[in-house]
Amino acid sequence: MAYKQAPKKTQQQRDDLTGEHLISDAGQIVLACLFAAIWIADSFFFEYTTFLNQYVPNGIRLAAGFVLLVLSGYLAKTGLSIVFGEEREQPGVIRKSVFGVVRHPVYLSEILLYLGLLMLSMSLLAGVVWIVAIGFLHYISRYEERLLLKRFGEEYETYMREVPMWLPRLRKK
Repeated sequence: MAYKQAPKKTQQQRDDLTGEHLISDAGQIVLACLFAAIWIADSFFFEYTTFLNQYVPNGIRLAAGFVLLVLSGYLAKTGLSIVFGEEREQPGVIRKSVFGVVRHPVYLSEILLYLGLLMLSMSLLAGVVWIVAIGFLHYISRYEERLLLKRFGEEYETYMREVPMWLPRLRKK
């Protein structure tokens, strides 16, 4: 009995989305699993590199961690709902909401998630994975920006000049 195989899905399913690096999702999953495994093992079982906990009061660590985790959740939810929530009829550079503050709010949310967890336990081993994750997210962000520049040209160049990549400006230019 023969059957028709469904056509393979391409990375870009919608015309209003530009695409991402081929290893973006897999890399993020691997780094998230690695971070989680090291953070849990070092924070709750072995405690090899959590000695900084004795120097930073629990109240400060918990408050900072909580704020970072809430901010991370807000950036992720808002950014993902803007990008994937509805299909735009006219493709263009997204500048609204969190995309008017930083160019990569979803990736920034991932960085802040790790940092929030790091604040809770001060695991230096997990901090090493966090630094690797920042490098990886920066790499895939630059790749995606080249795709966006190719697609939107001057419009995206202007956006890059006006909106910072990672750290929000305290005041507008």
